[in-house]
Amino acid sequence: MKALLFTCLLALWLAAASARRFDPNSQLMQGSLSGRPLSGYFGDYLKSRRARRELPPADEPDDSPVSEGGDASDLPTCLLCVCLTGSVYCEEVSPDMTSVPTLPKETAYLYARFNKIRKISTKDFADIVTLRRIDLTGNQISEIEDDAFSKLTMLEELSLAENQLVKLPALPNKLMSFNANYNLLKTKGVKVNTFKKLSKLATLYLADNQLEAVPHIPEHVRILHLQNNNITEVNIDTFCKSNDTYYLRLSLSEVRMDGNPVVLSKNPDSFTCMKVLPVGQYR
Repeated sequence: MKALLFTCLLALWLAAASARRFDPNSQLMQGSLSGRPLSGYFGDYLKSRRARRELPPADEPDDSPVSEGGDASDLPTCLLCVCLTGSVYCEEVSPDMTSVPTLPKETAYLYARFNKIRKISTKDFADIVTLRRIDLTGNQISEIEDDAFSKLTMLEELSLAENQLVKLPALPNKLMSFNANYNLLKTKGVKVNTFKKLSKLATLYLADNQLEAVPHIPEHVRILHLQNNNITEVNIDTFCKSNDTYYLRLSLSEVRMDGNPVVLSKNPDSFTCMKVLPVGQYR
C-alpha cells in the first residue's frame, strides 16, 4: 500500500515539474519565487532572451560571449554597471563602452568615468529629465551635439574633464558646477553666451586648455580655475566694469591664472572690484 502511494505521489510530482519546464509563458527564472513574475529592467531583458530562443534554428542569433574587443552597447546597462536607486555607476567598463548607455528612467546620478565614450548626442539624455549630476571624466569625447543637455532642467553638476573637446555645447541654466579641465578648448570654441545665463553657477573649471582669453564669468561664480591656458591679456572689463566704478564682485573668492603668459601687474585696475587678487604672474 505504501509503495503504491509513493508511486502515485512521484508521478504527480514529475507531471508538475514537466509542466513547469515546458510552459512557454512562464516568467520565472531559476531562483525566483513561484507566482511572483520578474518585472522592470531584468524582466524585460529575460523576455527578450526568451523571444530569441523561440526563433527558428536558421534565424537564431549568435549567442556566444562577447569578445574582449566587443562593444558594451550590446549588453544591458545594469549588467555592465552598478545600478542603485537613482544612481548608475559605469566606470572602466569592460568590454569597452564607446557611447552613453541606455539609462533607467529614474536616473538622477550618472558616473561613467574612464571609458571610451567618443560622442554625446541629443538622444542620449533626451528621456532622462531627472538627471542632477553627470560625470564623464576621462573618456575620449571630441563631439557633443549642441542640444545634448537642453532638456536636463534639473542638472546641477556636469564634468567633462579629461576629454578631447574643442568646443562646448549649450549648458542647462540651473548648472551649479561645471568642469572641463584638460580638454582642447580654444576661445573660439566657447560661445560668448555659453556661461552668461547660468545664474546659479558657483564653480567653473577650465584649466589646462588652450584658451586665449577669459570667457564671460557669471556673477555668482565663487571659484574660477583658468591655469595653464594661453591667456595673454586681462583688462578692466574682464572681471570688473569700466562704466561702474562702484561695482564690487564679492562672490569671486578664488581665481587661478597661473601658467598663462599674461603678466597680471600690467593692468592693476583690472582687479579693483574684487576682494582677492588672481593667482598668477605679476612681474
